[in-house]
Amino acid sequence: MHFQWYPGHMTKARRMMQENIKLIDLIIELVDARIPVSSRNPDIDELGKNKARLILLNKADLAEEKANDIWVEYFKKKGYSAVKVNSRKGGGIKSIQGVIQEACREKMERDRKRGILNRPVRAMVVGIPNVGKSTFINSMAGKACAKTGNKPGVTKGKQWIRLNKNVELLDTPGILWPKFEDQQVGLKLAFIGSIKDEILQTEELSAELIRVLDSRYPGTVEDKYTVPLSEDAYETLGNIARSRHCLVRGSELDTEKAAGILLDDFRNGRLGRITLETPEDFEAGAAGQEVSEE
Repeated sequence: MHFQWYPGHMTKARRMMQENIKLIDLIIELVDARIPVSSRNPDIDELGKNKARLILLNKADLAEEKANDIWVEYFKKKGYSAVKVNSRKGGGIKSIQGVIQEACREKMERDRKRGILNRPVRAMVVGIPNVGKSTFINSMAGKACAKTGNKPGVTKGKQWIRLNKNVELLDTPGILWPKFEDQQVGLKLAFIGSIKDEILQTEELSAELIRVLDSRYPGTVEDKYTVPLSEDAYETLGNIARSRHCLVRGSELDTEKAAGILLDDFRNGRLGRITLETPEDFEAGAAGQEVSEE
């Protein structure tokens, strides 16, 4: 599959981030815990130079717990603050206020020496589409102050949200980078739903997911759908269609419907807790983008 997706509103969003970066003290970057490097936007490292940085591994409940801990340590070694969170259920949210204060300690100390007291930390919340930014902000604020949706691109403009006297958040639209240097990155983003399904071939995407799961989590597909795994991923998809009674015109297998079921089950954690990349994948230069150090 070949991925190339950069709508006009994302160019506008990047320009808006550039304009607002001077207003903020901290960049809070949400990534998907299942693909913590592939779900990062490398533009943000460039945009956020000389700013305090906090990376949140969101949807941590959908990823392997052991892998989450490894990734937190990985990012900390790179010089970021890092926390695993589950914005939808509130997991890890309470600890973030303290982490924000710690990440901005130097800035607050500089303010104090200049006689500036009690100025709230201003943080920009960034992340690619569908990584859970709005849900995170709502969870932090305790009310629905940012629109949420399970489709990429719901947040269209900037919003300032005052959490308390210590922290103000700037929400931004999700942005992807102009092109994927590595198509494997695009593939993993498609798996988690960061690329609109309407522009993808779901059967081809599901066949790729079957191959990846067989490689990293053998037995997952067979156990979930009670089907034999074929060497041909499309045949396995047919087996899933048969198992789930996905039929058209009486007896013909509806593999497109089966593909949708598989993707939905993966995205919602019904296949179990799954992490699709490890730091070793990147340290070895095996795939994806490198995480740039500040």
